Amino acid sequence: MIQEEIRLEEDRTRKAYWRRWGPYLSERQWGTVREDYSATGSAWDYFPHDHARSRAYRWGEDGIAGISDNHQRLCFAIALWNEVDPILKERIFGLTGPEGNHGEDVKEYYFYLDNTPSHAYMKCLYKYPQQAFPYAELVQENQRRGYHDPEFELLDTGIFDGDRYFDVFVEYAKNTDEDILIKIKVVNRGSEEKTLHLLPTLWFRNTWSWEENSQKPLLKKLKSDTFSIIEAAHPTLGERWFYCEAASELLFTENETNYERLFGQPNKSPYVKDSINDYVVHGKKEAVNPDQVGTKVSPYYVLNIGAGQEKVICLRLCDTANLTAPFGEEFEQVFATRQQEADEFYQRISPNVSDPDAQSVQRQAFAGLLWTKQFYHYVIEDWLNGDPTQPTPQRTYKRNQEWIHLFNDDILSMPDKWEFPWFAAWDLAFHVIPLAMIDPDFAKRQMDRLTREWYLHPNGQMPAYEWHFSDVNPPVHAWGTWRVYQIEKQMYGRADKDFLERVFQKLLLNFTWWVNRKDEEGNNVFQGGFLGLDNIGVFDRSSQLPTGGHLDQSDGTSWMGMYCLNMLAIALELAKDNPPYEDIASKFFEHFLYIADAMNHIGDTDVHLWDDDDNFYYDVLHFPHNERVHLKVRSMVGLVPIFGVEVLEQATLDAFPGFKKRFEWFINNRSNLTRNIACMEAEGVGERRLLAIVNQNKLRLILQKMLDETEFLSDYGIRSLSKFHAENPYIFDAGNAQYRVDYEPAESTSGMFGGNSNWRGPVWFPMNFLIIESLQKYHNYLGDEFTIECPTGSGKHMNLEEVATELSQRLMRIFLRSGQRRPVFGGIEKFQNDPQWQNWILFHEYFNGDDGAGLGANHQTGWTGLVADLIHQAYQHAPTERSQKSLKARVID
Repeated sequence: MIQEEIRLEEDRTRKAYWRRWGPYLSERQWGTVREDYSATGSAWDYFPHDHARSRAYRWGEDGIAGISDNHQRLCFAIALWNEVDPILKERIFGLTGPEGNHGEDVKEYYFYLDNTPSHAYMKCLYKYPQQAFPYAELVQENQRRGYHDPEFELLDTGIFDGDRYFDVFVEYAKNTDEDILIKIKVVNRGSEEKTLHLLPTLWFRNTWSWEENSQKPLLKKLKSDTFSIIEAAHPTLGERWFYCEAASELLFTENETNYERLFGQPNKSPYVKDSINDYVVHGKKEAVNPDQVGTKVSPYYVLNIGAGQEKVICLRLCDTANLTAPFGEEFEQVFATRQQEADEFYQRISPNVSDPDAQSVQRQAFAGLLWTKQFYHYVIEDWLNGDPTQPTPQRTYKRNQEWIHLFNDDILSMPDKWEFPWFAAWDLAFHVIPLAMIDPDFAKRQMDRLTREWYLHPNGQMPAYEWHFSDVNPPVHAWGTWRVYQIEKQMYGRADKDFLERVFQKLLLNFTWWVNRKDEEGNNVFQGGFLGLDNIGVFDRSSQLPTGGHLDQSDGTSWMGMYCLNMLAIALELAKDNPPYEDIASKFFEHFLYIADAMNHIGDTDVHLWDDDDNFYYDVLHFPHNERVHLKVRSMVGLVPIFGVEVLEQATLDAFPGFKKRFEWFINNRSNLTRNIACMEAEGVGERRLLAIVNQNKLRLILQKMLDETEFLSDYGIRSLSKFHAENPYIFDAGNAQYRVDYEPAESTSGMFGGNSNWRGPVWFPMNFLIIESLQKYHNYLGDEFTIECPTGSGKHMNLEEVATELSQRLMRIFLRSGQRRPVFGGIEKFQNDPQWQNWILFHEYFNGDDGAGLGANHQTGWTGLVADLIHQAYQHAPTERSQKSLKARVID
């Protein structure tokens, strides 16, 4: 094994705890539900950005380019001051949901450049302006703008004109699992000498203010002649020592709320959370503790940096006292070695990716996935009831009170640590696909955690996200679990059936919840709710319909068909060693037949989810008086049915005679069920059998629309809404109100879900990834003989594997440089042309359906990081030994 793999093996076997320290700080703890103790549940207003520097957090910590231990007891991050800002730059700034014209919106530029699964090497970049940060201008201008206007970004203020900014690179290299070397390099990109105040900050998360008689940790200065040493003592973490290159001063204070500033009440101590800010920015010398002890400390460096020059500060956090030369030759050697080992590791993952630009994009995608890990702590019972030493919360709106069992205290993969600094259940199932390529242990832990009893509701529901745990997300966790198992087996030769069985058992509870709660009429047609697709429909699908009645959802029903097939695949794998799972596989096979039949035939009516006039799947609206009507919106909702597909090898059927017997019994005796699904009886390539909601004829009709460039097919993937609706908006009249759906390729012009998401035209990576995988499965059954015109009307025919490849190429095109431009950057010339910007990638939430520009959350690398898998697939067929271990695995074997 190479060195990074050895470290991961040591962590797995508990010989060393390489994952104990990592990039686990949030980038925004303020404005979150966890910190909201208001009566009405107005999280954004209760704890705004202006309070963050002065108020101690209850449930977590935030910072810039920071790290912490895995229970976030001791934290480290950087703070900066350019001598003109009104406050220290200690955390990333952005707009709250009500402030942004498209919802919450980060307003800074930072990039995740490198990271390894053990976090033995990490690097990121923050761009800090030299002029006063335009906090008020960003808020005021975005509030002035409406849904139809573009967002007003930091670059739009002109603050980076003339390159008047600092590039601040923060690097970490672990000498051992408890010896972390830190290097901060500051580069002045401007044309004049400028001064930067750099304050690397070490602090304890406040865990002592909430319980009576809690033991308080302590930071204190130790004597040293040549460098600074701070001792950190914590009752459960133990002792650590923080070595700093000689600083002008060490500034100590307490991580305690400044009650005087925020609430006009006296402080118990003059040393509070924002004391270092007051010392540096306002010159209040009395603000910091002259005894040089506390729970928060910053070594203080004043750096005068000439035009184009750089300065470097070195630090070290470790479990060893009395180091005599913490920054000697060994220091630089460790950095060089860890960088080399990181290169070696990623070359081992994807040895065939020969294009340097593709290598860089993939490497940064992996880095983003690893940097967006976060310590997530939330105990609903304590949060609702309050803490013994604090006033009892007076909540008129008790958010998530039905989740009283929920107890989260884990390192989790976040969608985005600023815009979405809380786990999102269905996002996480996509995160684990590229994570499994580089760290299957962590990927498995994510899937395992969501199904544990302190997450999963006793009724079987999976928590969605902290704003509303009871919202309903697509049931993709069986898929994610199965794919993680396959990836680890194929890339690392480990078949972790204990993991597979443990999660499968809990998913049985979740599947039962879906069947009992989301099948309104017991006919295997599901409602679900908004299912994570926010504003894709005519109405908010998770709210009461303005017409009354309910929706039968094409996507909800299809997701359940996919869920059945994923559970079937897992059950057959487990049945190889445990025969009773063969019976469970049969049960999911039968349930799939009923769902697939219901997709085309609902009860005794002639209204199907499939529309014979348009040759497409739609939601069906049920009025209270039982009238039913198709909501004819050509959207991703009508493409989801192709996700319900699986291919069985003949050898698999032969290996399970009981399952095979029941399989054939249904073919022979329940033709009323099998007639409405893809052919199970006919043998495909290699005598394979197909289970699919969509048969060949309907597949061809759907693909004709999906691959039409005037409808779904963009140069950058599959749009979430057909461009047909640009000229033909869908309009629905309900009473005195009119509802409509227009094609919107970029940001949302609808206020639904706060206007912060748009499924009415942009390209979304997770759905495109499932489309690609589904086409590959169909190809495994249909073979090269089944072809489709791609693009529609082009006269060029492709088999479905080739179509999947074409879609992959279009998605990768978003990020890869074409000439001197990357579509992801849109019309932002600074990113397109400036050599200090053009190679740093942002993995956005979604992408403009017409030009590929990045939209939504800037760092939603979690599911957009799927591009790393697509790049791997694109290059994996090169003739090397490692390339033979394909990740595709589209067949149950």
